[in-house]
This record gives sequence, structure tokens and C-alpha cells, in this order.
Amino acid sequence: MKLKAACSISMTAASDCPMVAMLRPRSGQTQWVISERYDLHPWAPVDEFADGYGNLCQRLVVPQGQMQINVEVVMEVEDHIAVAHDAPKTPITELPADVLHYLLQSRYCPSDMMQDQALTVVARAAPGYAQVEQIRAWIHDNLEYRYGVSTPSTDALDTLAHGAGVCRDFAHVGIGLCRSLQIPARMVVGYLHGLKPMDLHAWFEAFVGGRWYTFDATQDAPRGGRIVLAYGHDAADVAFISDYGLQPLQLDDMQVEVTATDSILPPDFAQDDPGGD
Repeated sequence: MKLKAACSISMTAASDCPMVAMLRPRSGQTQWVISERYDLHPWAPVDEFADGYGNLCQRLVVPQGQMQINVEVVMEVEDHIAVAHDAPKTPITELPADVLHYLLQSRYCPSDMMQDQALTVVARAAPGYAQVEQIRAWIHDNLEYRYGVSTPSTDALDTLAHGAGVCRDFAHVGIGLCRSLQIPARMVVGYLHGLKPMDLHAWFEAFVGGRWYTFDATQDAPRGGRIVLAYGHDAADVAFISDYGLQPLQLDDMQVEVTATDSILPPDFAQDDPGGD
């Protein structure tokens, strides 16, 4: 499937403000960059680097006043995400070295305090993919998708206590529950085709059966048409904009659009769902 994704961000800086953005996807096994455009108005020098997770990061100083960033990419992505209900839990001794750190608790995913909840959720599910799918389904069925419940400091335990949150909160709960069962899990942010209302989106991946699999608790079934922008332990690693000025940047407006360029989707594929953030 070819997807065209566009993101336009308008912001205001009270004074010159250092900033790091994560708005450029990279090519890999499940997605390939066909073309891209990255415009700044007004123009400012940009230094790009890859962080410790391999995410492409754009470093610049936003000049005092207003700035607009326009990003447009055309990507080849998977029509359907991989599903493997029988994939077993990967033994710790067989985990790749670069996957091991996704077993650790993190700022928004205090997995060291979530094992009792996880064992209740997975019940008799077989260790591995079946457990993660049980976690995804439990979050979808038991947590309410609702704006205004969470704040930038809300972690997975807070979300469980509130019984509600948005896509990043759902992902944090899934990650924390997986890690408490010694299943590596990581945060993913990007675009999801057909999401309504359209926005940047968050989900999680779990490492079972010797590879990463996608899980999205805001959806009621596996769904492809995704463009990944960044991976990390949790939301702290994957912010699409991080500013470091004496005064925070003011985000004035953000518009996101994702369209399929070469395929016709089934009528029920893009039904309204509460998956935006």
C-alpha cells in the first residue's frame, strides 16, 4: 500500500528556542520512503541525527516569532500487520542484545509494580503472542478512550486508576503489562490511515516468537496502513517536538492528513474510531 502523509505544524516562540523534532520516518523492512518534503517557514539551519533508538531527529533553533513546519512523505507500507497467535514467548537467553533493554521499567511504564494486574489480565493465555493479544483486548474492552483525563505526567498506573485515557496512555498500559511478564515491549508513534479524527497516533510493539509484532488497543482488530515515525521506551522518548527554551514553544495549530494513493480500502476500514491523540 502506498500512503501519502502530511503534517503541518504552526508554532510561536517568545524568544529564540532550541528544539528537536521527530517528523521524518525512516525506511525499513515494513516501510519504505518513496519521496519526502520538509519545509520550514521561515527557514532555519537544521542538523539531523539518529538517536539511540535509530529515530531520525531534526535539531534547530526556532527564531523568535512564528514558524511553520510542513512535512509530506509518500511511503510504501504493509496493508496488513503480521499476526501470529501461536508465537511463543522468546526466552530471555535468546533475546537479541538490542531488545533486552525493553524489559526495563521506564518513566511512564512502571512495570515493576504491574505484575499482579498482568497475571489477572492474561489468565490462562499461552505465554507469548496470546498473552499480548489478551492484554490488548483487555485494554480495549476495559479502558475508556477519553480526552482530558490524562496529563503529560500520567503513567500507566494512573491510567489504570482512572479507567480512561488516550492512545499514548493505552500504549503505556500495554507496555507495562507486557514487561511485567518479561515480554519486551516498546512505544511507537506515527500515522494510521483511516484514523478519525486524524492525528499523530501511538501504539505498542511486543517481541515474541523472535520478532516484533504490532498491537493497538484503540482498535478492535489488527489493522495495517501504518507509518512509523519513532520508537522508544515510552512517550518520553518519542515526542514529535521537544523544546528547550527559557519559555516553552506555543503550539498554535497542527493538521495531519493521511491518504492512500494506490489502493481502494473496504468500506468498513475507515469507520470512525476514537484512536486520535
